[in-house]
Amino acid sequence: MNHVLHIGLNHYLVLAAILFAAGLCTMTLKRNAIGILIGVELVLNAANVNLIAFSHYGTGLIDGQVTAIFVIVLAAAEAAVALAIFLNFYNRLATVDVDRGDRLRG
Repeated sequence: MNHVLHIGLNHYLVLAAILFAAGLCTMTLKRNAIGILIGVELVLNAANVNLIAFSHYGTGLIDGQVTAIFVIVLAAAEAAVALAIFLNFYNRLATVDVDRGDRLRG
């Protein structure tokens, strides 16, 4: 038997919703700064999946793909800046627990 599995727009939207929910849970439940950064990346990847899916199943224009490239570049810049902040945070407090950040005053 030759069964063809058709992956439609709904499948991509469900995947993006799962990625978004996982990222949101990671950002809210993790106390580690690196874990929070991973959650932010998951949320950005969920947005990218939506952009690419709507670009493919929509009008056929490449606007979604170009926007996804910008989001990837933005995520890379955000990760670089966040890692620099976290390294400075670790150098001052010897931990990456974000609850201890209240000691960092001006």
